[in-house]
Amino acid sequence: MTETLDAPVTTIEYDGDDSRPLQQIPSTELKARWEQVALAIFIAVPLLALFAAGFVLWGNGLSWTDVVLSVVFYAITGHGITVGFHRYFTHGSFKAKRPLRIALAIAGSMAIQGPVTRWVADHRRHHAFSDEDGDPHSPWRYGGGFKGLSKGLFHAHVMWLFDTEQTDQKRFAPDLLADKDIAKVSRLFPLWVAVSLLAPAVLGGLLTMSVTGALTAFFWASVLRVGLLHHVTWSINSICHTWGQRPFKTKDRAVNVWWLAVISMGESWHNLHHADPTCARHGVDPGQVDSSARLIQLFERFGWAWDVRWPKPERLAARRAA
Repeated sequence: MTETLDAPVTTIEYDGDDSRPLQQIPSTELKARWEQVALAIFIAVPLLALFAAGFVLWGNGLSWTDVVLSVVFYAITGHGITVGFHRYFTHGSFKAKRPLRIALAIAGSMAIQGPVTRWVADHRRHHAFSDEDGDPHSPWRYGGGFKGLSKGLFHAHVMWLFDTEQTDQKRFAPDLLADKDIAKVSRLFPLWVAVSLLAPAVLGGLLTMSVTGALTAFFWASVLRVGLLHHVTWSINSICHTWGQRPFKTKDRAVNVWWLAVISMGESWHNLHHADPTCARHGVDPGQVDSSARLIQLFERFGWAWDVRWPKPERLAARRAA
């Protein structure tokens, strides 16, 4: 799919006049500004919560209920991103029945990383211009050297999200915009954000029959879970394009980072992914944990997914680095 996306990226320029009354600012620009404010809140609050985690632990504010809810919601929303948004919607690594398509779109939306159509458009654009001009989040944007790479890593990890130059969804994700089910899920993104944040608290309160149980579940299974998943996902954009192993040939600087494999659900075997983007399994060598591939395998076994693009020995051999 990405081979056809080689035209120059369309840019949107603003005049930078922040003194205009709100009614004079174009609705698209105003929406982008409010999205940036919301994004800053979603980034800052989980980070502040991480600092507060030690104090909460000190006060015995953690239970097995919190742990289980955190792991379950992390797995659901994380695989919604890796299996759904990434391997399925972006790269078409397999085909899926309608209920699974919708479920994956909702699960990925609950990771609170943006609507599915925007996420996919950004990632397809990334592959079209990986580590080159036009890549929305390359850590090599400002060149090499300590200063350039430090600035580039910060940009790739988080600052690119604040760029009001939105990726053209009509150009990079026309198939999803034309899909009524997925377009509806995308429009209902605020609802999935609310469900993602409130469901752990409701379950925590019901399971413990206490307000304290609801509050601690919200802290651990909502706020911290979202914050951790955000930074793990962003690490694929930043760390996995800088330092690591490159067993396969690619046109960019994508690398494998083994210590992120488990919590990234197999996404940190990033070198193979850029060597063969449509492959349903990223961890193809012995010992490379890839829970996302295992989940796709389970979907295939139940008949919910088919035409899965599993790695083939001859295809891998052709892409191996000398």
